[in-house]
Amino acid sequence: MDTTLLLFIGTAFTFGMVINLVGLPPMVGFLLAGFALNFLGFESVAGLTTFADLGVTLLLFSIGLKLDLRTLFKIEVWGGASIHMLSSVIFYALLLLTFKQLGFYFFSSLNLSALLLVSFALSFSSTVFAVKILEEMSETNSLYGRIAIGILIMQDIFAVLFLTISMGEIPSIWALSLFALPLAKPLLFKLLDRAGHGELLVLYGFFLALVIGAGLFESVGIKADLGALIAGMLLAGHPSAKEMAKSLFNMKELFLICFFLTIGLGGLPNIDHVMIAAVISLLLLGKIALYFITLTQFKLRSRTALFASFTLANYSEFGLIVASIATYKGWLSQDWLIITALAVSFSFIIAALFNKFADRIYTRFSHPLKRFQSTRLHKSDRPVRVGDAQILVMGMGRVGAGAYDALKLIYGEKVMGVDYDHQTTLKHRALGRRVITGDALDSDFWNKLQLTDNIKLILLAMPDHNGNRYAAEQLNKIEKRSFSVSALAHYNEDEHELSALGVSPVYNMYVEAGTGFAQHVCDELRPNLSKSPDQHEL
Repeated sequence: MDTTLLLFIGTAFTFGMVINLVGLPPMVGFLLAGFALNFLGFESVAGLTTFADLGVTLLLFSIGLKLDLRTLFKIEVWGGASIHMLSSVIFYALLLLTFKQLGFYFFSSLNLSALLLVSFALSFSSTVFAVKILEEMSETNSLYGRIAIGILIMQDIFAVLFLTISMGEIPSIWALSLFALPLAKPLLFKLLDRAGHGELLVLYGFFLALVIGAGLFESVGIKADLGALIAGMLLAGHPSAKEMAKSLFNMKELFLICFFLTIGLGGLPNIDHVMIAAVISLLLLGKIALYFITLTQFKLRSRTALFASFTLANYSEFGLIVASIATYKGWLSQDWLIITALAVSFSFIIAALFNKFADRIYTRFSHPLKRFQSTRLHKSDRPVRVGDAQILVMGMGRVGAGAYDALKLIYGEKVMGVDYDHQTTLKHRALGRRVITGDALDSDFWNKLQLTDNIKLILLAMPDHNGNRYAAEQLNKIEKRSFSVSALAHYNEDEHELSALGVSPVYNMYVEAGTGFAQHVCDELRPNLSKSPDQHEL
């Protein structure tokens, strides 16, 4: 086996594990591993770049699978993305111009067009980093997470427009045929129905992401990554879309390691490059402030705006693409390509720290931050009230809905369901269930939730163990609580972890399903079954 490959794997694992042990996301370790390999004289190879591209493509495809298209039409998303990009370009342009006037090294060589080009590149945030950090914190479905992802998609659209103009390559006339892709949804849905739950489901995901998405779009002159995103969006409404995303998760994560390694291997910097990149990285504070001020103007809570800002507090790999194009065309020197790569890398580390300590930062500065908050809040960011409910069912999927119906037979209208998806909430209401919208994985939900003394039981019925565990942790923070907490678990270790958090009783789904199945069969066949000898009456 190639010793270089073994060294890459060993270095990535070592740095990732060390960083993980100190409480930071492993991706920071992979970045540092790339720098370490770079320092040792290694360069990025074609195979590594191919896997890195594949990881980004699968990431965007996975985003599309879970994306509600209506999110993009919300004013806080398209309006926030547009306003922030304009204000951010102005902010960076003014600062870079100031550095140029002061005669700082590397800045003095920038003419006005190059200065605006660098400012434009720095205005973008990294889709890869933001989605990764949201997934690791189980905040993808939170309000601030959905807004952040929506803004990133809008930025991807802006990126496609820029690349089309800068490269001077107008998309093929055949690009118009892509508008017919929604007509293929019924066929794609039927194929997904027939794909099953095994390897064919994974292969179908690769086919959609790489062939229908990236390959088809690239063949007509449009950004391949955007094609992967749209391919995922075509399946977003299918019940098996989330299962496909889960089946691709581990492979996507493995390929993304290559992406972070390639950034670190991008170029060997000198001390001047590092210093300039460090200065640009410090300017992220201004970028965060612009995001925060912009989002609070759309009536979002200060906490929601701050957390979304921290998620977007980084520079994008798109900046590397812009710098690469500008270098190729002679608009920027090779130095700026290295500086941009370093700034992107540094920004990932800084953003990881901001997101890790986001709760502490908000708690420390909540009072001054709330001054920016509107008195009339966004309808999705208002306090959550449960009225006279006595039992809450957190998570209204198939299991949660079944539990709700069983409890309602006994307790009537005293039962209330909670689900993160408002459309799911509306469907349950149409069926006569009492359900409100609220994301138990959103830390802000627990700040908005107004529990009354009427609450006697909270049932955690979310399909993801991380969600049930997180909810249990938040409920433990409530002082003098008078209600019980019960939960569902998939594995024995999950059951033990929830029990350690004070959740009781915890029902193992597989054990309970087996018991229930056996009981059901026995009830059906009881007349034909004989008792075991020790069960016969004496």
